[in-house]
Amino acid sequence: MEIDKPAFDFSLEEIDREEGRQIEELMARSQEPLPDPVEWLQAELSRNVLVTSVDKLLNWGRHYSLWPATTGLACCAMEMVATAASRFDIARFGMEIFRASPRQADLMIVAGTLTWKMARALRMLYDQMAEPKWVLAMGACAISGGTFAHSYSVVPGVNRIIPVDVYVPGCPPRPEALLYGVMKVHEKIERRSVSEDLIDLRRLIKGRATQGSQA
Repeated sequence: MEIDKPAFDFSLEEIDREEGRQIEELMARSQEPLPDPVEWLQAELSRNVLVTSVDKLLNWGRHYSLWPATTGLACCAMEMVATAASRFDIARFGMEIFRASPRQADLMIVAGTLTWKMARALRMLYDQMAEPKWVLAMGACAISGGTFAHSYSVVPGVNRIIPVDVYVPGCPPRPEALLYGVMKVHEKIERRSVSEDLIDLRRLIKGRATQGSQA
């Protein structure tokens, strides 16, 4: 008796081989990186992620938050007061707050004639300012003693008592000149490095240790 063959002829081995091939293709495709469909992500990162250095970040903050100490000694102080008023508006530079305490200031604007009797007090104010700090000598008298340079009672230049960063000449200099000097201080701040802060800190600690040993 003849047995009829089924309408379809297949081999289990061939089915297994075809299934294995399909699985291998699927595995190969799954190893490729998936494309990111979120196109806005890269643009969002570029708008909100900033890469900078520690020096740039610190100097940026110091640049826009200088707090001057109120050290007006003579007639140049009137021009300094005018610079802080509404017409010239020193607040544009983040300096609208003139500090009465040197411990809250980082810029000393020496405006006017410095006498020897006042020199000790000025040096004391400077020493009480926190690091980093800057000094701007405003006017001919602060720079060199001006017309009183040969007087027995006048210091022939503030730099003989404290280090000066920027000189603003004039008798007296106009508020625009003082603002220009402030911008020069800003340029000096932008060139400062964190390593200088460490050097100043070591020098401060060494100076205090020396004073303690002498006491």
